[in-house]
Amino acid sequence: MPEKAIKVYGYRWVVLGLFFIINLIMQANWITFAPITGDAAAFYGVSELSIAVLSMIFMIVYLAVSIPASYVIDTYGIRIGIGVGAALTGVFGLMRGFSGSSYAMVFAAQFGLAIAQPFILNAVTAVSARWFPLQERATAAGISVLAQFIGIILAMALTPMLFLGMGMAKMLLGYGIVSAIGAVLFLVFMREKPPTLPGLAGSDERHTVFEGLKHIFKQRDMIILIVIFFIGLGMFNAVTTWIEQILAPRGFTIEQAGYAGAIMLVGGIVGAVVFPILSDVFRKRKFFIVLTVLLTIPGLLGLTFATSFVLLMISSFALGFFFMAGGPIGYQYSAELTHPAPEATSQGLLVLAGQVSGIIFIFGMDALRTENRAMTPFMLVFVGLLAINVILSLMLKESKMMAEHKK
Repeated sequence: MPEKAIKVYGYRWVVLGLFFIINLIMQANWITFAPITGDAAAFYGVSELSIAVLSMIFMIVYLAVSIPASYVIDTYGIRIGIGVGAALTGVFGLMRGFSGSSYAMVFAAQFGLAIAQPFILNAVTAVSARWFPLQERATAAGISVLAQFIGIILAMALTPMLFLGMGMAKMLLGYGIVSAIGAVLFLVFMREKPPTLPGLAGSDERHTVFEGLKHIFKQRDMIILIVIFFIGLGMFNAVTTWIEQILAPRGFTIEQAGYAGAIMLVGGIVGAVVFPILSDVFRKRKFFIVLTVLLTIPGLLGLTFATSFVLLMISSFALGFFFMAGGPIGYQYSAELTHPAPEATSQGLLVLAGQVSGIIFIFGMDALRTENRAMTPFMLVFVGLLAINVILSLMLKESKMMAEHKK
């Protein structure tokens, strides 16, 4: 069947919108306490580290739940797979809201939300593959990843205002109600797949999850891509975690560090929109992966050495713009490389690699501080690792699936 005969359905945008909403809500729940760490510690009568754990638990739980979540998504479909995550988000979001004055109950709710996260996070390429034609899938993945950035920014901006205006209990109840509404909308209006395929005949054929894993690890380019994400995503997780400590030794204030983190996310939003669209229009994956990896390096160098606030803002925007633009393209590229392996399995391995390395890098950055507490040595390690990523990305081959769909 020629590509021009493929029928697509307008409801795909409803599906993507529902996934966007639940993705955004999940990320907002994850980062809720980060902007009010000190006030939250005082409210609950615990240490600031105990408040940080409320966010860190997501990274730790992901290591255990990622593969089972991918199995559910790939075996039972996106409506059930993501639906599990949506339902858990609604239930534990409300639980956190109704017990917001108890640290123990909030911790338990955060643990439940952390279990929900992989069922949502690992489904980006699965949603794209079910509903979108090949030439729109990187764009759809970019929009899905965009939701994660917007969720973080909204929580960073709203949490302090809501906490000061409403108090902890009412603020968390508000987040819980929004979580429940988002879950209900998803469960009611989500559909598994359109009446006809958004791709060529046979494009819906998939291996089982375990067959898919065997197939994935036989793909040379997929192994290279996993290493690229191990370095790149782990680096980004660590840098965003330590952003204030990276900048403090050079005299930047907490507020300026916050601005740097915010502008990095804004750059990421722009990049996650622009580059996946370009990748789809030009039907190239490798070129844009190489480009985004290479151009991430100047931004990282600026973040490492900038002494002026203007240069810091430019560097932070550039780092977010190019790094985050490469994420959705890499996710879609992995799905194309490993077809007919299930999409959630291939994407889940990439995110899992970045979570593992993120934990390693976070501790490594703390261990290699200089006498004045600067993290410059490990930042230079990151520059070297990104140079390796450039070489690795040049070793990739262009997506055969995209080449076959060229007119």
